[in-house]
Amino acid sequence: MAKLRCAVLDDYQGVALSTADWSPLAKDIDIHVVREYLDDEDSVAAEIADCEIVVIMRERTPFPASLLARLPKLRLLITSGMRNASVDLDAAARHGVTVCGTPSNSEPPAELTWALILGLARHVLPEGGALRDGGPWQSTLGADLHGRRLGVVGLGRIGTKVARVGRAFGMDVTAWSQNLTAERAAAADVELAASLPHLLSRSDFVSLHVQLGDRTRGLIGEPELRLMRPGAYLVNTSRAALVDQDALLRALHEGWIAGAGADVFDREPLPAAHPLRTAPNF
Repeated sequence: MAKLRCAVLDDYQGVALSTADWSPLAKDIDIHVVREYLDDEDSVAAEIADCEIVVIMRERTPFPASLLARLPKLRLLITSGMRNASVDLDAAARHGVTVCGTPSNSEPPAELTWALILGLARHVLPEGGALRDGGPWQSTLGADLHGRRLGVVGLGRIGTKVARVGRAFGMDVTAWSQNLTAERAAAADVELAASLPHLLSRSDFVSLHVQLGDRTRGLIGEPELRLMRPGAYLVNTSRAALVDQDALLRALHEGWIAGAGADVFDREPLPAAHPLRTAPNF
């Protein structure tokens, strides 16, 4: 009996086969890893045309109806995490493709959020670059976290962890989401903001932790960015489409806010010429 074929897409770091024990599958399945990003549908279809199983990393490679229609052998599509907005679930069902996800921990994105906040507040990147490149010695002044206000947009598993660390730093923490109640905010020991504009206008640091959907796409646009303080920072470790990318670029170049940090982008890998790569204080 011929082995099934399985492709693992978008393993940029080459870690997929070392972070789990795949050996029980070796007798029945041939697994190959694709580390390079395939940036068009034709390339994806050609790469995995003979695969019955495909493993995808979050939302790096989309699986719309048009791609699924070109993969007659595909029977199982596995995504890291339990949500993947880039997969057309209705089309998958029509083509007889089972879609499932893996459990994920909320600690890593919460930790990364704080790495970005601290890096921005203490200018770690420019100061580290100056140290290595023979640049100016201590040319910036860091911002304290203690006594500042952290605005958490979305108080789910990740947002709650981020809020808890903010409290540990001695920050005043405010939270808001469209469904957040006063009781839920009180249980997390944070203040409930009256509205998103209220949170943005009062916060020194704003961190986004809401799911992407029709109500949250473009949640932070030009009007919202202009509400933020000139000395405030925006951090997004959720989904790129929560923030209007053109408005964010203008905010950084024109100084509406002090800086921004993100690990999610409208296109990944981020092209070498993408303007965010050279945006100030990003």
